[in-house]
Amino acid sequence: MPEQTEVRLPDDVRLHVEVTGPADAEVTAVLLHGWTLDGRSWHRQLTEIRERFGDRVRVVTYDARGHGRSSCMALRTATLAQLGDDLAAVIDQFAPTGRVVLVGHSMGGMTVMEYAHRHPDHFAARTAGLVFVSTTAEGHTHTVYGLSPRIARLIRLAETTGAGVLARCGSWRPPHALLRALRPSIRWMLFGDRCDPADIRLVTSAVARASLRSIGGFRASIGAQHRLDTLAELGHLPAAALVGDRDRLTPPPCAESIAGVLPATELTVCPGAGHMLMMERPEEVNAALTGVLGQVLAQPVAESATGVGTAG
Repeated sequence: MPEQTEVRLPDDVRLHVEVTGPADAEVTAVLLHGWTLDGRSWHRQLTEIRERFGDRVRVVTYDARGHGRSSCMALRTATLAQLGDDLAAVIDQFAPTGRVVLVGHSMGGMTVMEYAHRHPDHFAARTAGLVFVSTTAEGHTHTVYGLSPRIARLIRLAETTGAGVLARCGSWRPPHALLRALRPSIRWMLFGDRCDPADIRLVTSAVARASLRSIGGFRASIGAQHRLDTLAELGHLPAAALVGDRDRLTPPPCAESIAGVLPATELTVCPGAGHMLMMERPEEVNAALTGVLGQVLAQPVAESATGVGTAG
């Protein structure tokens, strides 16, 4: 069973953290969830890593500020920049030495990019591999929700307006009755051709834990981020990128642009899959993740990140 703990950040936000594996493992994998979700998104990957690598890999998952079992935060800190700083703090506390593989879904992938942008020395000293799942380095550039561009613009306008209202609602959480009514919409937005009822229940329960401030507050930062230039500096790292061809939020051009600036990246496009690849296509995600971990473990320690960086 994972060890449940927390980290208190400088602004007194508490992050719920779960750790599996020994502190002296050869590699630590840090798994970052998407917007409005929580660390439970990765449950199928946690099982696979443990069965495949045993004590050679330590796994850290955590709920981002305002999500899951982590505490709410001031609205001004509902930004990807802050999430990048939070990731640096989590690494310092739970993987202070050794090699780190960063695995990000959606907003989690954007958090990894922001960490690399804001803390380049810290990132370079510690990071040995990357896995990007259903994410983007170009904000909402390619997001058209699977609809015509004109309709997509109207949806984005409504979404942005609604996000501004929600952001001012503080630590309140979505009413369960509303989420039950919205379940068909959540299923349409996040999943592709097939959806296990257990997965939609898990996603809905995660959204129910997210504060309205986080649901609304992060929207502007997510839409505006552009980090292809940052990624272009990381081409030496083992990496993988995955996307579903039915993804309405981060469609295939998002992953293709990531692979374009990281030429060694293994790009996987999953037919019929939507945004929740960890649940919809666990075999493909597990194969990519264990592939990157295997490459890192096969490297002599001197060839990959071993130093202790300083956030800043």
